[in-house]
Amino acid sequence: MPAGIPQNAADLIALDEAWSTHNYHPLPVVIAEAEGAWVTNVAGKRYLDFLAGYSALNFGHRHPALVAAAVEQLGRVTLTSRAFHHDQLGLFCRELAELTGTDMVLPMNSGAEAVESAIKVARKWAYQVKGVPDGTAEILVAGSNFHGRTTTIISFSTDSVARNDFGPYTPGFQVVKYGDAQALEAAITRRTAAVLVEPVQGEAGVLVPPAGYLREVRQLCDDHDVLLILDEIQSGLARTGTLFASEHEGIRADLYTLGKALGGGILPVSAVVGRGDVLGVLRPGEHGSTFGGNPLACAVGRAVIKLLATGEFQERSRTLGDHLHRRLGELVGHGVAEVRGRGLWAGVEIAPGRHAREISETLMERGVLCKETHDTTLRVAPPLVISQADLDHGIDKIAEVLAG
Repeated sequence: MPAGIPQNAADLIALDEAWSTHNYHPLPVVIAEAEGAWVTNVAGKRYLDFLAGYSALNFGHRHPALVAAAVEQLGRVTLTSRAFHHDQLGLFCRELAELTGTDMVLPMNSGAEAVESAIKVARKWAYQVKGVPDGTAEILVAGSNFHGRTTTIISFSTDSVARNDFGPYTPGFQVVKYGDAQALEAAITRRTAAVLVEPVQGEAGVLVPPAGYLREVRQLCDDHDVLLILDEIQSGLARTGTLFASEHEGIRADLYTLGKALGGGILPVSAVVGRGDVLGVLRPGEHGSTFGGNPLACAVGRAVIKLLATGEFQERSRTLGDHLHRRLGELVGHGVAEVRGRGLWAGVEIAPGRHAREISETLMERGVLCKETHDTTLRVAPPLVISQADLDHGIDKIAEVLAG
Protein backbone atom coordinates (compact mmCIF):
# COMPACT_ATOMS: atom_id res chain seq x y z
CA MET A 1 0.00 0.00 0.00
CA PRO A 2 1.18 3.58 -0.59
CA ALA A 3 2.68 5.36 2.41
CA GLY A 4 0.12 7.08 4.62
CA ILE A 5 -2.72 4.63 3.92
CA PRO A 6 -3.72 2.71 7.08
CA GLN A 7 -3.21 -1.04 6.86
CA ASN A 8 -4.35 -2.35 10.24
CA ALA A 9 -7.88 -2.63 11.58
CA ALA A 10 -7.50 -0.13 14.41
CA ASP A 11 -6.25 2.62 12.12
CA LEU A 12 -8.90 1.91 9.49
CA ILE A 13 -11.67 2.02 12.11
CA ALA A 14 -10.23 5.28 13.45
CA LEU A 15 -10.31 6.68 9.92
CA ASP A 16 -13.98 5.73 9.59
CA GLU A 17 -14.77 7.32 12.95
CA ALA A 18 -12.94 10.53 12.08
CA TRP A 19 -14.35 11.09 8.59
CA SER A 20 -17.65 9.26 8.18
CA THR A 21 -20.96 10.32 9.69
CA HIS A 22 -21.84 8.20 12.73
CA ASN A 23 -25.16 6.91 11.44
CA TYR A 24 -24.17 3.27 12.01
CA HIS A 25 -22.69 1.35 14.95
CA PRO A 26 -20.79 -1.47 13.23
CA LEU A 27 -18.98 -4.30 14.89
CA PRO A 28 -15.22 -3.63 15.13
CA VAL A 29 -14.21 -5.85 12.22
CA VAL A 30 -12.67 -4.59 8.96
CA ILE A 31 -13.48 -6.84 6.02
CA ALA A 32 -11.07 -6.87 3.09
CA GLU A 33 -12.12 -9.95 1.09
CA ALA A 34 -15.11 -12.25 0.80
CA GLU A 35 -16.31 -15.35 -1.00
CA GLY A 36 -19.45 -17.41 -0.59
CA ALA A 37 -20.50 -17.45 3.05
CA TRP A 38 -17.11 -16.33 4.37
CA VAL A 39 -15.34 -12.99 4.74
CA THR A 40 -11.72 -12.19 5.63
CA ASN A 41 -10.47 -9.23 7.63
CA VAL A 42 -7.41 -7.10 6.90
CA ALA A 43 -5.24 -9.35 9.09
CA GLY A 44 -6.30 -12.51 7.26
CA LYS A 45 -8.76 -13.87 9.84
CA ARG A 46 -11.85 -15.56 8.35
CA TYR A 47 -15.39 -15.10 9.63
CA LEU A 48 -18.63 -16.88 8.81
CA ASP A 49 -21.18 -14.37 7.55
CA PHE A 50 -24.43 -15.00 9.41
CA LEU A 51 -26.09 -11.74 8.31
CA ALA A 52 -25.73 -11.67 4.49
CA GLY A 53 -26.15 -7.91 4.25
CA TYR A 54 -29.71 -8.08 5.62
CA SER A 55 -30.61 -10.36 2.66
CA ALA A 56 -28.67 -8.35 0.06
CA LEU A 57 -26.22 -11.27 -0.14
CA ASN A 58 -28.70 -14.11 -0.53
CA PHE A 59 -26.41 -15.65 -3.16
CA GLY A 60 -23.28 -15.16 -1.10
CA HIS A 61 -20.29 -12.95 -1.70
CA ARG A 62 -19.07 -12.69 -5.29
CA HIS A 63 -21.25 -15.42 -6.76
CA PRO A 64 -19.41 -16.41 -9.97
CA ALA A 65 -22.44 -16.04 -12.24
CA LEU A 66 -23.22 -12.58 -10.90
CA VAL A 67 -19.62 -11.38 -11.05
CA ALA A 68 -19.35 -12.66 -14.62
CA ALA A 69 -22.50 -10.77 -15.62
CA ALA A 70 -21.17 -7.58 -14.05
CA VAL A 71 -17.73 -7.89 -15.64
CA GLU A 72 -19.21 -8.59 -19.06
CA GLN A 73 -21.49 -5.57 -18.83
CA LEU A 74 -18.69 -3.34 -17.50
CA GLY A 75 -16.92 -3.97 -20.78
CA ARG A 76 -19.89 -2.75 -22.80
CA VAL A 77 -21.90 0.10 -21.23
CA THR A 78 -22.77 0.94 -17.61
CA LEU A 79 -25.10 3.96 -17.79
CA THR A 80 -27.20 5.74 -20.38
CA SER A 81 -29.80 7.36 -18.09
CA ARG A 82 -33.40 6.82 -19.10
CA ALA A 83 -33.04 9.56 -21.72
CA PHE A 84 -32.27 6.70 -24.11
CA HIS A 85 -33.20 3.05 -24.51
CA HIS A 86 -30.59 0.39 -23.88
CA ASP A 87 -30.41 -3.30 -24.69
CA GLN A 88 -30.82 -4.65 -21.12
CA LEU A 89 -33.84 -2.80 -19.73
CA GLY A 90 -36.67 -4.50 -21.58
CA LEU A 91 -35.13 -7.92 -21.05
CA PHE A 92 -34.71 -7.28 -17.32
CA CYS A 93 -38.28 -6.05 -16.92
CA ARG A 94 -39.78 -8.91 -18.91
CA GLU A 95 -37.77 -11.56 -17.08
CA LEU A 96 -38.55 -10.09 -13.64
CA ALA A 97 -42.25 -9.83 -14.47
CA GLU A 98 -42.29 -13.44 -15.67
CA LEU A 99 -40.45 -14.66 -12.57
CA THR A 100 -42.82 -12.82 -10.21
CA GLY A 101 -46.01 -13.42 -12.20
CA THR A 102 -46.67 -9.70 -12.56
CA ASP A 103 -47.51 -7.37 -15.45
CA MET A 104 -45.09 -4.49 -15.20
CA VAL A 105 -41.82 -3.39 -13.60
CA LEU A 106 -40.68 0.00 -12.31
CA PRO A 107 -36.89 -0.22 -11.78
CA MET A 108 -35.21 1.88 -9.10
CA ASN A 109 -32.05 1.65 -6.96
CA SER A 110 -32.46 1.36 -3.19
CA GLY A 111 -35.22 -0.39 -1.32
CA ALA A 112 -36.40 2.88 0.16
CA GLU A 113 -36.76 4.29 -3.36
CA ALA A 114 -38.93 1.32 -4.29
CA VAL A 115 -41.19 1.96 -1.30
CA GLU A 116 -41.40 5.69 -2.06
CA SER A 117 -42.27 4.81 -5.66
CA ALA A 118 -45.02 2.43 -4.57
CA ILE A 119 -46.47 5.14 -2.31
CA LYS A 120 -46.56 7.63 -5.19
CA VAL A 121 -48.15 5.13 -7.55
CA ALA A 122 -50.78 4.13 -4.97
CA ARG A 123 -51.74 7.76 -4.37
CA LYS A 124 -52.06 8.55 -8.06
CA TRP A 125 -54.11 5.39 -8.63
CA ALA A 126 -56.41 6.43 -5.77
CA TYR A 127 -57.06 9.83 -7.36
CA GLN A 128 -57.32 8.77 -10.99
CA VAL A 129 -58.97 5.36 -10.68
CA LYS A 130 -60.66 5.00 -7.31
CA GLY A 131 -61.87 8.59 -7.22
CA VAL A 132 -60.44 9.66 -3.88
CA PRO A 133 -60.56 13.49 -3.56
CA ASP A 134 -57.23 15.06 -4.49
CA GLY A 135 -54.77 15.42 -1.62
CA THR A 136 -56.71 13.20 0.81
CA ALA A 137 -55.48 9.67 0.05
CA GLU A 138 -54.40 7.63 3.04
CA ILE A 139 -52.16 4.58 3.28
CA LEU A 140 -52.47 2.15 6.17
CA VAL A 141 -49.23 0.77 7.60
CA ALA A 142 -48.27 -1.59 10.42
CA GLY A 143 -46.76 -0.73 13.78
CA SER A 144 -43.09 -1.70 14.22
CA ASN A 145 -42.65 -1.45 10.45
CA PHE A 146 -39.38 -0.84 8.67
CA HIS A 147 -39.51 0.32 5.05
CA GLY A 148 -36.45 2.60 4.89
CA ARG A 149 -35.22 5.88 6.30
CA THR A 150 -36.33 8.60 3.91
CA THR A 151 -38.35 11.48 5.35
CA THR A 152 -41.70 10.17 4.15
CA ILE A 153 -41.03 6.63 5.34
CA ILE A 154 -39.87 7.57 8.83
CA SER A 155 -43.01 9.71 9.10
CA PHE A 156 -44.98 6.51 9.68
CA SER A 157 -42.31 4.66 11.68
CA THR A 158 -43.00 3.75 15.30
CA ASP A 159 -39.27 3.43 16.03
CA SER A 160 -38.20 6.51 18.00
CA VAL A 161 -34.57 6.12 16.93
CA ALA A 162 -35.51 6.28 13.26
CA ARG A 163 -38.16 8.99 13.70
CA ASN A 164 -37.33 11.45 16.48
CA ASP A 165 -35.98 14.91 15.57
CA PHE A 166 -36.65 14.54 11.84
CA GLY A 167 -40.04 16.28 11.66
CA PRO A 168 -42.19 17.83 10.37
CA TYR A 169 -43.57 14.55 9.11
CA THR A 170 -45.34 13.65 5.89
CA PRO A 171 -49.10 13.24 6.36
CA GLY A 172 -51.32 10.64 4.75
CA PHE A 173 -50.53 7.54 6.79
CA GLN A 174 -52.26 5.70 9.62
CA VAL A 175 -50.53 3.09 11.76
CA VAL A 176 -52.39 -0.03 12.90
CA LYS A 177 -51.19 -2.98 14.94
CA TYR A 178 -49.25 -5.58 12.97
CA GLY A 179 -51.04 -8.92 12.79
CA ASP A 180 -54.44 -7.47 13.77
CA ALA A 181 -56.84 -7.71 10.83
CA GLN A 182 -59.75 -6.32 12.87
CA ALA A 183 -57.80 -3.15 13.66
CA LEU A 184 -56.98 -2.81 9.97
CA GLU A 185 -60.60 -3.20 8.94
CA ALA A 186 -61.67 -0.54 11.43
CA ALA A 187 -59.16 1.91 9.97
CA ILE A 188 -60.22 1.57 6.31
CA THR A 189 -62.22 4.50 4.91
CA ARG A 190 -63.25 5.67 1.45
CA ARG A 191 -59.96 7.61 1.33
CA THR A 192 -57.82 4.52 1.87
CA ALA A 193 -55.61 4.00 -1.16
CA ALA A 194 -53.45 1.11 -0.01
CA VAL A 195 -52.24 -1.12 2.78
CA LEU A 196 -48.44 -1.35 3.01
CA VAL A 197 -47.09 -4.25 5.05
CA GLU A 198 -44.10 -6.58 5.42
CA PRO A 199 -45.03 -10.29 5.23
CA VAL A 200 -42.32 -10.79 7.87
CA GLN A 201 -41.07 -7.81 9.86
CA GLY A 202 -37.28 -7.97 9.71
CA GLU A 203 -36.00 -4.95 11.60
CA ALA A 204 -38.60 -5.51 14.32
CA GLY A 205 -36.97 -8.86 15.12
CA VAL A 206 -38.07 -11.25 12.33
CA LEU A 207 -41.72 -11.20 13.38
CA VAL A 208 -44.03 -13.62 11.57
CA PRO A 209 -47.71 -12.55 11.73
CA PRO A 210 -50.42 -14.91 12.94
CA ALA A 211 -51.50 -17.60 10.47
CA GLY A 212 -54.23 -16.29 8.20
CA TYR A 213 -53.46 -12.62 8.81
CA LEU A 214 -52.19 -11.89 5.31
CA ARG A 215 -55.14 -13.71 3.76
CA GLU A 216 -57.50 -11.54 5.81
CA VAL A 217 -55.61 -8.41 4.72
CA ARG A 218 -55.91 -9.49 1.08
CA GLN A 219 -59.66 -10.05 1.46
CA LEU A 220 -60.16 -6.67 3.15
CA CYS A 221 -58.33 -4.94 0.33
CA ASP A 222 -60.52 -6.72 -2.22
CA ASP A 223 -63.70 -5.87 -0.33
CA HIS A 224 -62.87 -2.16 -0.06
CA ASP A 225 -61.10 -1.53 -3.40
CA VAL A 226 -57.78 -0.93 -1.69
CA LEU A 227 -54.35 -1.81 -3.07
CA LEU A 228 -52.21 -4.32 -1.19
CA ILE A 229 -48.51 -3.42 -1.27
CA LEU A 230 -46.19 -6.08 0.13
CA ASP A 231 -42.65 -5.04 1.05
CA GLU A 232 -40.59 -8.10 0.12
CA ILE A 233 -37.25 -6.27 0.12
CA GLN A 234 -35.80 -8.39 2.93
CA SER A 235 -38.23 -11.31 2.96
CA GLY A 236 -38.40 -11.94 -0.77
CA LEU A 237 -36.23 -13.59 -3.42
CA ALA A 238 -35.92 -16.98 -1.67
CA ARG A 239 -35.03 -15.83 1.86
CA THR A 240 -37.97 -17.66 3.50
CA GLY A 241 -38.00 -20.72 1.22
CA THR A 242 -40.33 -19.29 -1.42
CA LEU A 243 -39.86 -16.54 -3.99
CA PHE A 244 -42.09 -14.26 -1.91
CA ALA A 245 -42.67 -14.72 1.82
CA SER A 246 -46.37 -14.03 1.17
CA GLU A 247 -46.59 -17.32 -0.73
CA HIS A 248 -46.69 -19.07 2.63
CA GLU A 249 -50.23 -17.64 2.95
CA GLY A 250 -51.10 -18.28 -0.70
CA ILE A 251 -51.85 -14.65 -1.55
CA ARG A 252 -50.86 -12.17 -4.24
CA ALA A 253 -50.21 -8.45 -3.85
CA ASP A 254 -51.20 -5.68 -6.23
CA LEU A 255 -47.69 -4.25 -5.88
CA TYR A 256 -44.48 -5.73 -4.49
CA THR A 257 -41.38 -3.79 -3.54
CA LEU A 258 -38.12 -5.62 -4.18
CA GLY A 259 -34.49 -4.74 -3.51
CA LYS A 260 -31.43 -6.03 -1.66
CA ALA A 261 -30.87 -9.49 -3.20
CA LEU A 262 -32.02 -8.21 -6.60
CA GLY A 263 -28.60 -6.55 -6.92
CA GLY A 264 -26.76 -9.75 -6.10
CA GLY A 265 -24.61 -8.06 -3.47
CA ILE A 266 -22.85 -6.15 -6.25
CA LEU A 267 -24.79 -2.90 -6.60
CA PRO A 268 -28.13 -1.45 -5.48
CA VAL A 269 -31.03 -2.66 -7.62
CA SER A 270 -34.68 -2.33 -6.63
CA ALA A 271 -38.04 -2.43 -8.31
CA VAL A 272 -41.77 -2.15 -7.86
CA VAL A 273 -43.54 -4.97 -9.66
CA GLY A 274 -47.24 -5.56 -9.98
CA ARG A 275 -50.46 -4.91 -11.84
CA GLY A 276 -50.16 -3.11 -15.14
CA ASP A 277 -53.31 -1.07 -14.56
CA VAL A 278 -51.80 0.28 -11.33
CA LEU A 279 -48.22 0.96 -12.40
CA GLY A 280 -49.65 2.17 -15.69
CA VAL A 281 -50.96 5.38 -14.09
CA LEU A 282 -47.46 6.87 -14.32
CA ARG A 283 -46.72 9.06 -17.33
CA PRO A 284 -43.39 10.38 -18.67
CA GLY A 285 -41.83 12.97 -16.38
CA GLU A 286 -43.92 12.09 -13.32
CA HIS A 287 -41.34 9.79 -11.73
CA GLY A 288 -37.82 8.66 -12.51
CA SER A 289 -34.23 8.02 -11.53
CA THR A 290 -30.96 8.68 -13.34
CA PHE A 291 -29.55 5.33 -12.29
CA GLY A 292 -32.79 3.32 -12.02
CA GLY A 293 -32.75 0.54 -14.60
CA ASN A 294 -29.20 1.29 -15.77
CA PRO A 295 -27.50 -1.30 -18.03
CA LEU A 296 -25.15 -2.62 -15.34
CA ALA A 297 -27.97 -3.00 -12.82
CA CYS A 298 -30.17 -4.74 -15.37
CA ALA A 299 -27.40 -7.16 -16.39
CA VAL A 300 -26.76 -8.16 -12.79
CA GLY A 301 -30.48 -8.30 -12.06
CA ARG A 302 -31.02 -10.62 -15.03
CA ALA A 303 -28.33 -12.94 -13.67
CA VAL A 304 -30.09 -12.93 -10.28
CA ILE A 305 -33.40 -13.77 -11.96
CA LYS A 306 -31.75 -16.68 -13.76
CA LEU A 307 -30.52 -18.11 -10.44
CA LEU A 308 -33.94 -17.75 -8.84
CA ALA A 309 -35.73 -19.29 -11.81
CA THR A 310 -34.11 -22.67 -11.08
CA GLY A 311 -35.78 -22.89 -7.68
CA GLU A 312 -32.49 -24.11 -6.18
CA PHE A 313 -32.19 -21.26 -3.70
CA GLN A 314 -35.78 -21.50 -2.56
CA GLU A 315 -35.21 -25.21 -1.89
CA ARG A 316 -31.94 -24.57 -0.05
CA SER A 317 -33.68 -22.02 2.15
CA ARG A 318 -36.51 -24.44 2.93
CA THR A 319 -34.28 -27.40 3.71
CA LEU A 320 -31.51 -25.61 5.56
CA GLY A 321 -34.09 -23.34 7.19
CA ASP A 322 -35.82 -26.32 8.74
CA HIS A 323 -32.46 -27.43 10.12
CA LEU A 324 -31.66 -23.93 11.39
CA HIS A 325 -34.95 -23.54 13.26
CA ARG A 326 -34.80 -27.03 14.70
CA ARG A 327 -31.34 -26.46 16.14
CA LEU A 328 -32.02 -22.93 17.35
CA GLY A 329 -35.23 -24.18 18.95
CA GLU A 330 -33.14 -26.50 21.11
CA LEU A 331 -31.56 -23.40 22.67
CA VAL A 332 -34.87 -22.13 24.08
CA GLY A 333 -34.45 -22.24 27.85
CA HIS A 334 -30.68 -22.14 27.46
CA GLY A 335 -30.15 -18.43 26.97
CA VAL A 336 -32.89 -18.07 24.35
CA ALA A 337 -36.46 -17.00 25.10
CA GLU A 338 -37.95 -17.52 21.63
CA VAL A 339 -36.99 -18.24 18.03
CA ARG A 340 -39.02 -16.69 15.20
CA GLY A 341 -38.80 -16.68 11.43
CA ARG A 342 -39.03 -18.71 8.24
CA GLY A 343 -36.49 -20.34 5.97
CA LEU A 344 -32.90 -19.23 6.48
CA TRP A 345 -34.04 -16.28 8.55
CA ALA A 346 -34.41 -16.29 12.32
CA GLY A 347 -34.88 -13.82 15.11
CA VAL A 348 -33.29 -15.24 18.25
CA GLU A 349 -34.85 -13.52 21.25
CA ILE A 350 -32.26 -13.44 24.00
CA ALA A 351 -33.37 -14.38 27.53
CA PRO A 352 -33.44 -11.52 30.06
CA GLY A 353 -30.08 -10.70 31.60
CA ARG A 354 -28.05 -10.72 28.40
CA HIS A 355 -27.80 -8.13 25.62
CA ALA A 356 -27.79 -9.02 21.94
CA ARG A 357 -25.03 -6.49 21.22
CA GLU A 358 -22.71 -8.18 23.69
CA ILE A 359 -23.54 -11.56 22.17
CA SER A 360 -22.87 -10.34 18.63
CA GLU A 361 -19.50 -8.93 19.75
CA THR A 362 -18.51 -12.21 21.40
CA LEU A 363 -19.60 -14.14 18.30
CA MET A 364 -17.38 -11.88 16.22
CA GLU A 365 -14.42 -12.74 18.45
CA ARG A 366 -15.19 -16.42 17.80
CA GLY A 367 -15.40 -15.97 14.03
CA VAL A 368 -19.13 -15.57 13.34
CA LEU A 369 -20.68 -12.29 12.18
CA CYS A 370 -24.23 -11.63 13.36
CA LYS A 371 -26.02 -8.42 14.31
CA GLU A 372 -28.49 -7.42 16.97
CA THR A 373 -31.70 -5.46 16.59
CA HIS A 374 -33.30 -3.51 19.46
CA ASP A 375 -30.70 -5.04 21.80
CA THR A 376 -32.88 -8.06 22.53
CA THR A 377 -32.81 -10.01 19.28
CA LEU A 378 -30.01 -11.61 17.33
CA ARG A 379 -30.75 -11.74 13.62
CA VAL A 380 -29.56 -14.86 11.84
CA ALA A 381 -29.70 -14.73 8.05
CA PRO A 382 -26.78 -16.51 6.39
CA PRO A 383 -26.28 -16.53 2.62
CA LEU A 384 -28.41 -19.16 0.94
CA VAL A 385 -25.25 -20.76 -0.51
CA ILE A 386 -24.08 -21.78 2.96
CA SER A 387 -23.30 -25.47 3.49
CA GLN A 388 -24.98 -27.41 6.27
CA ALA A 389 -21.58 -27.94 7.90
CA ASP A 390 -20.95 -24.19 7.98
CA LEU A 391 -24.49 -23.56 9.19
CA ASP A 392 -23.93 -25.99 12.05
CA HIS A 393 -20.61 -24.33 12.82
CA GLY A 394 -22.34 -20.97 13.23
CA ILE A 395 -25.13 -22.42 15.37
CA ASP A 396 -22.57 -24.19 17.55
CA LYS A 397 -20.82 -20.87 18.16
CA ILE A 398 -24.13 -19.22 19.14
CA ALA A 399 -24.76 -22.07 21.59
CA GLU A 400 -21.27 -21.69 23.05
CA VAL A 401 -21.65 -17.94 23.56
CA LEU A 402 -25.08 -18.33 25.16
CA ALA A 403 -23.68 -20.99 27.49
CA GLY A 404 -21.26 -18.35 28.77
